[in-house]
Amino acid sequence: MKTSDFNYHLPEKLIANYPLNSRSSSRLLVQSKTIEHLLFKDIINFFQQGDLLVLNNTSVIPARVFGNKESGGSIEVMLERVLEENKALVQIRSGRSPKIGSNIILNSLIVKCIGRQDSFFILQFDRSPIEIFNAIGHVPLPPYIKRPDEELDRHRYATVYEDKTQQDSVAAPTAGLHFDNTLLELIKNKGVNIATVNLSVGAGTFQPVKAENIEEHDIHSEYLEVTPEVVDMVLETKKKGKKVFAVGTTATRALETAFMDESKKGFCGYTKLFIYPGYKFKAVDRLITNFHLPQSSLLMLVSAFIGFDKMKEIYKIAVEKEYRFLSYGDAMLIEKHEI
Repeated sequence: MKTSDFNYHLPEKLIANYPLNSRSSSRLLVQSKTIEHLLFKDIINFFQQGDLLVLNNTSVIPARVFGNKESGGSIEVMLERVLEENKALVQIRSGRSPKIGSNIILNSLIVKCIGRQDSFFILQFDRSPIEIFNAIGHVPLPPYIKRPDEELDRHRYATVYEDKTQQDSVAAPTAGLHFDNTLLELIKNKGVNIATVNLSVGAGTFQPVKAENIEEHDIHSEYLEVTPEVVDMVLETKKKGKKVFAVGTTATRALETAFMDESKKGFCGYTKLFIYPGYKFKAVDRLITNFHLPQSSLLMLVSAFIGFDKMKEIYKIAVEKEYRFLSYGDAMLIEKHEI
């Protein structure tokens, strides 16, 4: 398939620049036998006792830092991931790329640019990069949100179930932003089991697919952990004929990576799993997700899950009905089609 097959017209006005006041009051498009238009809090009606809800409990680092090059030119540094020995892989925006060996001043802190890795730069810090980014960093709002980060983003660009000890993502698992504590409690009280995985969302999640043929796309790698206990919960849920709900493409990618190994003993490490039409899902039955960018790997995952034609139909309807798109936008609940 061609990358251009996954294009659609996304009006600028449908990109949500701010979250709604209430997390669970966003709209919810539900696709099963028919298409329904509801509110997110209505999602509780689609769970049954014994189903499994899987959340990505990663926490977002304030990963954007502003500063200057030695020459005085302004610079923006976006953390991709921390490396060993106080080094970090970063994206850099500036008029001209910094030279290898040069210094960068970040809020009076001096760091050294020591190398490149593809389109990323490697910076050397004098202490833990996480400590520095937590001290001076900004909330890493996605590039399509055309405003500076604000105080509200520190609370709202994060899930209510984030694990602060798992502070390793530079983008939020945004499908989870719709859940509040009240809704999660109601879901638990319905007899639904809840499990957590951890996938460190990288800035590469926003990179468009540039290859003409999607099979040639070199997808970004992300670190994840799925425990053997979670794998067992998935297997037990399916054995009982119940459904596995994944919250977001990150939880989906984590579960499907773990189920690639026939031993099914969990997974801890990096994944480059690229899910596009033709992929046969092994773990996830229903997917809760936001509306994604045209020609993105996330849109291709959705297309694999419900079928290409159904994906095109749903996105056409969502644009016509003026759903709010992307990270702070509305959500959909979709059901896996069988290949």
